[in-house]
Amino acid sequence: MHGLETFPGVKRITIKPQTDRWVFPDTNSGVIVLAEGRLMNLGCATGHPSFVMSCSFTNQVIAQLELWNEKSSGKYEKKVYVLPKHLDEKVAALHLGKLGAKLTKLTKEQADYISVPVEGPYKPAHYRY
Repeated sequence: MHGLETFPGVKRITIKPQTDRWVFPDTNSGVIVLAEGRLMNLGCATGHPSFVMSCSFTNQVIAQLELWNEKSSGKYEKKVYVLPKHLDEKVAALHLGKLGAKLTKLTKEQADYISVPVEGPYKPAHYRY
């Protein structure tokens, strides 16, 4: 961020909170920077910081466990992946108690109605959290 902030003639335009466009004078092109270049899940989160960090760290640990458990299966290449829905929902389930929430099990009729398995994941493949 220091290099961007000190670039001669660069102009910072705040689009909305936590979203800035930095425009370069010679090309009038620019880049959009979120959360002032900080960790976006912490910088842009609207929840309590310790809860957000707990969710974030749990995601990382669950992902590492998945990679470790599948290391010899060939399931994952060396690239970036979105955390699979069933693991993301596992992280969410682990945090429900701190929100005073309880997850009830879907009946077969409910699961069929929303076209998901009874055991989850509870959103279709195209849905992004």
